Amino acid sequence: MVERRTDLALERRESFPGDDVEIKGVSLEKEQIVIDEKSNLRLNVSTVRILNDEGAQKMGKPKGNYITLETGDVCGLSEEALEKIEDVVADNIKELAGMLSEQRVMVAGLGNRHVTADSLGPLVVDELDITGHLACEYGAEFLRKIGMGEVYGVAPGVMAQTGMEAAWVLESLTDAVKPDVLIVIDALAARSAGRVVTTIQITDTGINPGSGVGNHRMGINEESIGIKVIAIGIPTVVEAEVIVSDRIEEFMRKQGFGDDEIQSFIINMGEPAIKNMYVTPKNIDETIRNMCELVAMSINKCMRI
Repeated sequence: MVERRTDLALERRESFPGDDVEIKGVSLEKEQIVIDEKSNLRLNVSTVRILNDEGAQKMGKPKGNYITLETGDVCGLSEEALEKIEDVVADNIKELAGMLSEQRVMVAGLGNRHVTADSLGPLVVDELDITGHLACEYGAEFLRKIGMGEVYGVAPGVMAQTGMEAAWVLESLTDAVKPDVLIVIDALAARSAGRVVTTIQITDTGINPGSGVGNHRMGINEESIGIKVIAIGIPTVVEAEVIVSDRIEEFMRKQGFGDDEIQSFIINMGEPAIKNMYVTPKNIDETIRNMCELVAMSINKCMRI
């Protein structure tokens, strides 16, 4: 089989045949939440749990919980529908992180704000209700009186800008601020074009910055940082090679070719010119802004007492 990169645990699970096929050490739960009955708007929520080392080896991902919310295109949705989706996202963040309003929280927006497809993290931090300075000035009791939790935000930039690993920066900051939980926001890569900027993944396993485009940096997780790390990611790109391979596979299947013939052709076809190219939607500016606001509002809701 042709290896197709994805950061989504759900897509990795889907690469195995059928939802009902047992994979030792891996469980899959699915539910559908009604957002708007009148327009038949549904939110698909899938939870992949990697339970042991055997499951981690098969999935190629660390042990832990991966919640995937397929929101679809949120552009043009009513304010009421968006609020319901934000509530679901907030509930799933709290499922993995606990009651954030009762904890000291640091949110790190990873990525490069000057590159649209990589700007997700910094833009989310821009929309957060930051309260850490109020806690320092007036005390935690003041925050409780106004119904807000204690939130700190940072956008550490990328190594090309700072010369430093994001993990180094966050390790130092968490030592100084001493948060109970670190939430990292980053752009991901999907295998399916249909999931680009329409899907949110929440996991308690942390993240490897740059992994979406094959540029692996130091991991940011509980082992490296020393506190609970929740990662929230949205796929903003898909490999060009994956799109080409999918279209060829679809065409050949319609022509009656078998799986072995299709895979052999795709492997031997190999197109170096698109090997390291990534594709993003033409309306990426608008969709990124909308998804950033959705994620930020969901985190803000988690922090309200």
